Amino acid sequence: MLNDVKVMICGKEYKLKTSESPTYVYALARALETRINELVNTGSGSSPYSASIMVALSLLDDLNKSNQRLDAIRNQTKEYVNEAGKTRIERDAAQKEIEVLRSKIDQLENMVKLRKLSDSIG
Repeated sequence: MLNDVKVMICGKEYKLKTSESPTYVYALARALETRINELVNTGSGSSPYSASIMVALSLLDDLNKSNQRLDAIRNQTKEYVNEAGKTRIERDAAQKEIEVLRSKIDQLENMVKLRKLSDSIG
């Protein structure tokens, strides 16, 4: 369901249709206006329009860097999953080898018992 939300940013009204809650959109608008006003009020002579462009560039930079970090985390996670899969395969092989060795130990113990029995009889 789309919500109709009206926000004021730097004295101008914007009408939005969004699936986000109005409270969330209002919070975004306030944060954006705060960042724009910070640039305008620095005394650099920036207009709200120029400040908006600078804020947009800064936000895009943040987004790109966040996406790069997310991609790095995804790649690291894939490596961990692959490593875990290899370790699981190695563990399974080791468990099979342990079973084979236990079986051989049982066979050897039985052979020793048979030899002792044979020696005690003969």
